[in-house]
Amino acid sequence: FGKHVGTTDPGLQYHLPGPIQRVDKVNIEEIRTTEVGFRTVGTSRTDLVPVESLMLTGDENIVDVQVVVQFKVNEPADYLFNVKDPDLAVHAATEVALRSVVGSNTIDFVIIEGRSIVQDETMTFLQRLLDNYQAGLQITAVKMQFAGPPEEVKDAFDEVVRAREDKQRLIREAEGYAADRVPKARGEAEREVLAAEAFKEQRVLQAEGDSTRF
Repeated sequence: FGKHVGTTDPGLQYHLPGPIQRVDKVNIEEIRTTEVGFRTVGTSRTDLVPVESLMLTGDENIVDVQVVVQFKVNEPADYLFNVKDPDLAVHAATEVALRSVVGSNTIDFVIIEGRSIVQDETMTFLQRLLDNYQAGLQITAVKMQFAGPPEEVKDAFDEVVRAREDKQRLIREAEGYAADRVPKARGEAEREVLAAEAFKEQRVLQAEGDSTRF
């Protein structure tokens, strides 16, 4: 009558006819996916979903993030009875987890420096949410498909990135020049000191000789 009465292993089983009992089969080996920020249409087209992908970073910038989440059922009874729409729950929880992680980091960290960390933290956060829901689901992977500035400001952001790269290049060139010139300057200074000391020694000896002759 709609109540969970047991979970059986594969093999020969029996149950009372409906509406008394019903069997729901759950594939626990299947890897399921959900997409946040975009939708794959067919084999060659991707539709963007900006309302999902655009989010605020910790340094108050807007970033466009798109991820794919892979998951599977690890508790069939929880999957069937505790959450009305488990797939929708994963999608909504992924957006919550991703926004929380992105909102705790800077745009540079999300886009460049810490993509793998963002993925890992989102996966941990998401699994914790689903465990709280008792959804019977296990997250197997969170893969960031894209992370970058919104299209409207992409050119300006790219200019900032290029300027930052130019700054680092000039710093490296200056450090290389200094590393080349400083030892040479120290060597030249040492030679000048030695030459001065030799000249001094020569003049002293010459003066002493002149004094003796006198």
